[in-house]
Amino acid sequence: MIGKDIIRFHTIYWPIFLMSLDLPLPKTVFGHPWLLQGEGKMSKSKGNVMYADDLCDLFGVDAVRYFVLHDMPFDNDGSITWDVLIERLNADLANTLGNLVNRTVAMSNKYFGGEVGRTGVEEPVDTDLKTVVTGTLSRVRKAVDDLRISDALNELMNLFKRCNKYVDETAPWVLAKDPEQKNRLCEVLYNLVESISIGANLLSPFLPATAERILKQLNTEPRAIETLETFGLYPNGAHVAEKPEILFARLDPKVVMEQVEKLMAKQAKPAAPEAPAPAPIKDEIAYEDFEKLDLRLAKVVACEEVKRSKKLLKLTVSLGNEERTVVSGIKNWYQPADLIGKTVVLVANLKPVTLCGVESHGMILCASDPEDKTLAFVTPEKALDAGWVVR
Repeated sequence: MIGKDIIRFHTIYWPIFLMSLDLPLPKTVFGHPWLLQGEGKMSKSKGNVMYADDLCDLFGVDAVRYFVLHDMPFDNDGSITWDVLIERLNADLANTLGNLVNRTVAMSNKYFGGEVGRTGVEEPVDTDLKTVVTGTLSRVRKAVDDLRISDALNELMNLFKRCNKYVDETAPWVLAKDPEQKNRLCEVLYNLVESISIGANLLSPFLPATAERILKQLNTEPRAIETLETFGLYPNGAHVAEKPEILFARLDPKVVMEQVEKLMAKQAKPAAPEAPAPAPIKDEIAYEDFEKLDLRLAKVVACEEVKRSKKLLKLTVSLGNEERTVVSGIKNWYQPADLIGKTVVLVANLKPVTLCGVESHGMILCASDPEDKTLAFVTPEKALDAGWVVR
């Protein structure tokens, strides 16, 4: 079972590899369709990705499993949107399945103290229910063998829908009003419990946690698959749980979409921060003023930290025909070892000053952002000799 976009590799190249090694070939290759977001693919750039972890947090693992398995058909791409997801889970899991289990357990407790028994008081409507229930295994098995997982789930949901119809047909709440119908009511509830039990066993490979919770409420154990075509194996006189558990709460679209908006906001790319405005240009100077500066290329030959200082580094630089010491407040951006061998631009004719007891003869040119969070040396684009004049 592979994605449909790599069929070529698995039906041409891979079989060739296997044949060359005299290994058996695959008997079937199923290229499954895609799950689209609406009518198009999911994309981070579009900000429409529905991540499995987020879906499971919102709806639960089994609910997500159900939707993906059910709404990805055999021969077409599946489509998922938040609206369709909510509608599907409400209709199938909350209403059809969850409500059926809830009211069956509740009626068993209300009318018989939770005891489920057979009385043999049957009517023609029972036969149709049993035919649907016991025939579901073969239909599910055929669908799975044909890799039509969505069809298999439809067959299971048809079983539960038939149970709901049976409730409407037999109207247990009406039977309960007539003492003479007590045995018939008991038989009706047994038929429902047994039908749900068979359905839960068939549901187990698809929604394992949900199937386990249903069987726990019915107070019964999983059955061997070979027995699921036999009606009436639920123990006569067994008791269901005292209180029904809500399997799937009905989803409020408004509440869900509020949570979705928060998820989508996290996915949205943060807006690029605006570049800070550069520092204002200083007052104009005459060319003669600039000409007074002697800018030279210098190579760093040694570097160490200045003791008792948090910001200063002591650099020894070569100007080709001489070496001198320069103190620079660049310790927050550079490690001494990283600077050795670098070519920098030095203001070579500044008067010496003493900083933390170290004479500094010159200043290294650097560029920084307006807030001094980033700093970089001004360096030549080509490898040039130390001492060259910068004009």
